[in-house]
Amino acid sequence: TLDTSFEHSTGNPTESDRHVLIIDFWHPDLTVAECAGLEFIYDLRNKFENGEIPFRQPKARPQEDNDGEEEGQGLAGLWKALTGGGD
Repeated sequence: TLDTSFEHSTGNPTESDRHVLIIDFWHPDLTVAECAGLEFIYDLRNKFENGEIPFRQPKARPQEDNDGEEEGQGLAGLWKALTGGGD
């Protein structure tokens, strides 16, 4: 068992093939909503890495809001993008 929450690396310094079986186990204290959120993120990452989600350049430079922070940055920017800008 390997805990991938810690930085690690693997290798195969031999001439033979190495086969790896990966099984994800969720921490038993995670809620159903937390598991669903993590599954969504992992699925999105896998689709992006496989080229199923195209990458596009931003349409315009982010604007500064009245707090002096760039709009669209960080979790607040993600929340605004997902909810249509509502707080």
